[in-house]
Amino acid sequence: MLARAFRDAGFEVIYTGLFQTPQMIANAALQEDVDVVGLSILSGAHMSLFPPIMDELRKVGRDDVLVVAGGTIPEDDIPAVLEMGIAAVFGPGTALHTAIDFVRDHAPVRTDTA
Repeated sequence: MLARAFRDAGFEVIYTGLFQTPQMIANAALQEDVDVVGLSILSGAHMSLFPPIMDELRKVGRDDVLVVAGGTIPEDDIPAVLEMGIAAVFGPGTALHTAIDFVRDHAPVRTDTA
């Protein structure tokens, strides 16, 4: 649903699917030269999965991307998630335009035209 909403808002969306490892996510960010990485965790494993994803993004030199997250992330965990370098957390019930506007306002501005 989010991928379609972002596409309909004019973003190019690359959906990598479920069950991606942190390395796979970082490599996709590198190979596709993305500006934003969106993570969705519904399992409650965000505190286990987000740190290695952020580490892998740094390892491949993509610590410049805007990383946002969504899913079932308890309010009590949000400060720790933000401290990891994730820019925003959009929980269940967040209006689609809220996430889209945040990404539009905070994604890195490209200066290359290639």
